[in-house]
Amino acid sequence: MVRFHTALPLVCLALHSSASLAQEAPPARNNVGVGAYYSTGDYGLDDDTSIYFIPVSYERSVGSWNLQISSAHLQITGYGNVLVNVGGVGRNEFLELEEVPVQSTSSGVGDTVLSATYQWPGDGKSGVFVDMGMEVKLPTADEDKGHGTGELDYGGQVDVYKLLGSTTVFGTLGYRFRGQSTLFDQMTDSAYVSLGFSQPVSERWSYGVIYDFREAASTTSGETHELLPYVSWAPAQSWSLMVYAAKGFTQDSPDVAVGMQLGRRW
Repeated sequence: MVRFHTALPLVCLALHSSASLAQEAPPARNNVGVGAYYSTGDYGLDDDTSIYFIPVSYERSVGSWNLQISSAHLQITGYGNVLVNVGGVGRNEFLELEEVPVQSTSSGVGDTVLSATYQWPGDGKSGVFVDMGMEVKLPTADEDKGHGTGELDYGGQVDVYKLLGSTTVFGTLGYRFRGQSTLFDQMTDSAYVSLGFSQPVSERWSYGVIYDFREAASTTSGETHELLPYVSWAPAQSWSLMVYAAKGFTQDSPDVAVGMQLGRRW
């Protein structure tokens, strides 16, 4: 399940697929993750908007269900028209101004995300695995600072994994329903698609690439396309570390992003 929908959530998807398909490892019932993410882009304006994002998550497996709660600390330097995990969305004050306002820097707590994912029993003969998930975003981020919309969002998605020899290919199809915000009143519902693969090179190392597409998240923005290569390392059976970069290809995507995700299972 993609927990945060930008480059970072796609890394979580790849980590999740690797853990789910590891036949030799006993199932882990708990998973704690912490990450660091930085992105920058102009989003169609004269100067760049920069985002520092530090997510923390806890996941608990109960039978075939994976339950997760996550939140983050963030810092944004920009014009206030870019939302974390969404991208450029516009802001209704801009429509009333003849000049773009001065950039500012603010920091605080991000939104809280609750998710539940059901893992269908795997088909060993075909090597196909399917997860179905639902997600709720609680508006704990400060809307006035531009850290979030201040509204409840929810959505659902299907993740499909396929084993092709030692390679895992995976894809996601999802849809997000967004609440109507006072400051970000152009927000709209949107679908998203992710495709990627994971290739082990040794017992502890693997690499892969993920492509992410999302429909426009507001009436004043466009769709986003991002490409994310990553490298994963498992220093021990219960630990994993992934380092990644991302390149955006549309006006409402970040120009570039880098990040890492550290996880421990038990």
